Amino acid sequence: MISTAVLPELHGYIVGVLKNLKSPSIQTGGVHDHVHILFVLSRTMTQADVVEEVKKASSKWMKDEGRCPAFSWQAGYGAFSVSESQVETVVDYIQNQEEHHKKVTFQDEYRKFLKKHHVEYDEKYVWD
Repeated sequence: MISTAVLPELHGYIVGVLKNLKSPSIQTGGVHDHVHILFVLSRTMTQADVVEEVKKASSKWMKDEGRCPAFSWQAGYGAFSVSESQVETVVDYIQNQEEHHKKVTFQDEYRKFLKKHHVEYDEKYVWD
């Protein structure tokens, strides 16, 4: 779990990592148990490489200086492309995570999203 006090710093750190990877953040945010990142994928890196670098760098940063010594991201992640016409909607969604998850849990929302888009999944592999 990510403490509320650290969230803004963590999101800012992730934005910096993405900038260094030439995959600039459009919007980064989240709540205590997950993060959403809308970014422009670099022309020279794969999605998997960008996610790996963001997770590795931010995990190390969280462990440094006692922010959260036992911190780790889950092994997997979800990644979805967004059409230009939906960017504003996704930005708004990311900015309002706290309010949104008062109504529906992240896990329930993710399951619904996968079903809506006909993505087959096995529950035992989705959560760590």
